Amino acid sequence: MRPTLLDPLFAPITALKGIGPKLERPFARLLNRDAPRVLDLLFHMPSSFVDRRARPTIADAIPETDVTLKVTVEAHYPPAPGRRAPHRTLVADQTGDLTVVHFNVEAGRIERLLPLGATRWLCGRISLFDGMRQMAHPDRILDEAGFAKLPAIEPVYPLVEGLAGGYVRRALDGALARIPALPELLPAALVAAQGWPDFATALARLHHPKNPIDALPSGAPWRRLAFQELLAHQITLALVRSRQSRAGGRSSVGDGRLTRQILAALPFALTEAQGQALAQIRADIRSDKAMLRLLQGDVGSGKTVVGLLAAAEVAEAGRQTALMAPTEILARQHYETIAPIAAAAGLATAVLTGREKGRAREVILKDLAEGRTHLVVGTHALIQPDVVFADLALAIVDEQHRFGVEQRLSLARKGPATDMLLMTATPIPRTLVLTLFGDMDHSELRQKPPGRQPVDTRAVSLDRLDEVVHGLGRALRAGAQVYWICPLVEESDVSDLAAASERAETLRQVFGDTVGLVHGRMSGAEKDKVMARFQSGELRVLVATTVVEVGVNVPSATLMVIEHAERFGLAQLHQLRGRVGRGSKASTCLLLYRGPLSETAKARLAILRESEDGFAIAEEDLRLRGEGDVLGTRQSGFPGFGIARLEMHADLVATARAVAHETVQADPELESPASMPMRLLLHLHDSNATMRLLSAG
Repeated sequence: MRPTLLDPLFAPITALKGIGPKLERPFARLLNRDAPRVLDLLFHMPSSFVDRRARPTIADAIPETDVTLKVTVEAHYPPAPGRRAPHRTLVADQTGDLTVVHFNVEAGRIERLLPLGATRWLCGRISLFDGMRQMAHPDRILDEAGFAKLPAIEPVYPLVEGLAGGYVRRALDGALARIPALPELLPAALVAAQGWPDFATALARLHHPKNPIDALPSGAPWRRLAFQELLAHQITLALVRSRQSRAGGRSSVGDGRLTRQILAALPFALTEAQGQALAQIRADIRSDKAMLRLLQGDVGSGKTVVGLLAAAEVAEAGRQTALMAPTEILARQHYETIAPIAAAAGLATAVLTGREKGRAREVILKDLAEGRTHLVVGTHALIQPDVVFADLALAIVDEQHRFGVEQRLSLARKGPATDMLLMTATPIPRTLVLTLFGDMDHSELRQKPPGRQPVDTRAVSLDRLDEVVHGLGRALRAGAQVYWICPLVEESDVSDLAAASERAETLRQVFGDTVGLVHGRMSGAEKDKVMARFQSGELRVLVATTVVEVGVNVPSATLMVIEHAERFGLAQLHQLRGRVGRGSKASTCLLLYRGPLSETAKARLAILRESEDGFAIAEEDLRLRGEGDVLGTRQSGFPGFGIARLEMHADLVATARAVAHETVQADPELESPASMPMRLLLHLHDSNATMRLLSAG
C-alpha cells in the first residue's frame, strides 16, 4: 500500500486549480499518461530556459534570440477589411523601432494590450523581415506592475497542441504547493557531500530557478532528482537479484544427444561468438544457481539458434523452455526458424499467441501441461493464468526491453527456480549495460554467420524520389524483393512525413498488385498473411511501418528504402537495414531524407554509411542523442529515464548501485523503519512492480 503521506502527489492533475476535463486531455498527451497525476507534472523537466536579466535596447537586440525589451507604443496598422494580413504595431525606444506582428487576433484586443503612447515590456524572439526588426506574437506583453512579477530566469517546457506555456507554469505552481513534508529520502552523508537540496527544494529550484544552473541537468537540483530515479532503478535490480539468489536454482544437465542432432541439421557452423555464448549459458543452466543472463546480439548474429541450443540442453534433462517475443510477427518468425531444425532433432515445439483459440489452443495447453511439448514460442499469451507447464526450466525473453519487469517475472514463475535468458537485437552501449541491468551476467554476439554480405548504404534526397522509383523498377526486373519503410500509417494534416498507406497506393499505380502493405494497426492474422505472401515471393515490394524492425527474416530481400530517414534514430535505422543482407546476394539500403539536415542528422546518416557494427553505432547514438532517444520509446523501445540523462549523469550510476546494494543487503525486504525512505523513493519513481514484488513476499 502506498503511504497516505504521498497522496497529495498521486492526486489526479484535475485536483489542481484551473485544470478541468478540457485541459486534462492535452496534459495527458504532454505527460504521456492516460490519467496524469500531480507528480507527473512535477517531474516534467524543462527543455531550456529564458534568461531575462539582460535587457538590451532595440538597436542592440540580436536577431533570432529571445529578448526582453522596454518600448513605447507609437502606431497601429490593422489589416484592411477582408485581407489575410497581420495586424502590425509600431513600437520604439530611444535607439530604434520594431514592428510587433499578430496574425488572426482581433484588433481591439491588440490595442488594449498595447495602448497608444503606453510603455510596455515585450518578451519574445526578435527577427529580421525585409531588413526590419520585428517580433511575431510576443510571449509576454506586460505593464510595469506585470513586469515586476516576471521571473528573471524562466524555464521553457516541452508542450503539445492545445497547451500553452502559461497553463503549464500555473499548474506547476499549484503542484509545488502540494508537496508534503517528507523525510530525507537519500543517505544524509551523500546529500551533504554532493551539496544537494532536499526533494521539495530541488523541485522548487528547478521550476523557479534563481540562477541558470538550477534549470540545467548539470545543476544540483536536477542531479539530485536524477540520482533518485537511478537509485530506484538500481534497488529494483538489486531486489530481483537478491530474490533470485535466495530462491536458488536447479541444475539441468543434458546428455548432448539433441544438441548434436541440431548442430548437424544447421546449414552453417556456429560462429566463435555463438559458441562462447552457448558455453556460458550451458554453464549457468547446469549450475544450481538461477541464471539471469542478457544475450546481446547485433543484427543477424544468430541469437535464435543460441536460444534453441539452450532449450535442447534443458529438453535433454526432461524439462521445458518458453520463448516469449513482443509481437506476433516476431514470435511466428522465431517459430518458423526453429520448428524445422527442432523437428529434425526430435524436439517437440509449439507456437502460442492470441490467434490460437478454441480446440487448437486446448491441444497446445494440454501438451504443455503433460510435458509433450519441449519448447513453446509465443507472445504475452504465454503468461495467461491457464498456461501451465509440466516442468518449465528455462524462460527466454526476446527483445526483453519491450516487456515490463513484472511480465518477465510472470513467465519465470511458471516453473520452479526457472533460469532466465534475456535477449536483445538492439546493441546497448557499454555505458548503459550496467545502468539498465546492474551486475547481470551478459554475453555478446558481435560476429555474423559466414556468407553474410555487407549492405551498401547510401543517403539520397527525397527530391530524387522519381529516380528512386525508376531504380526500384530496375531492381524488381532483376529479381529483387524490396522493403519500403515509412514512419506513419496514414497521412496527417500536421505532418509532412510519408504515410505508409499512401506510399503503398502510389507504388501500386506503378508496380501493380506486387506491392503489399503491413503496419501495426492491422490484426495479427492480416499481418501474417501479407508477410507470408512477401516471404513466398508473391509480393515483391513490402511497404511497412517499423513493425518489420526486428526479427523478420526474408533472405531474398535485397533492397531496403527508408523514407524520412532523418526522423529515425541510429539504432532503429541499423535494425531496419538489418532486414536485408541476410542472403548470399549483394544488398542495398537507401536512406531517403528531406533537407536541409541538421548537423546531428548529417552525422547520423554518415555513421550509418560508414559502419555496420551495431555496438559502435549504439555508442555513437548515445553520444549524439542521449539515452532517452537511444533507449526510450521515442526510437527503439527501451524504457529510458524520465529525469536522468545518462550522457550527463552517468557518473552517478556507480554510487546509486553501491547504495542500492548496501540497502538490500542490510534489509532484503525493506521492512525496517530505516528503509522507509527507500520505500517512499520507489513509490515516487513509479517502481510499482518492485513494490508488488515486495508485498508478494
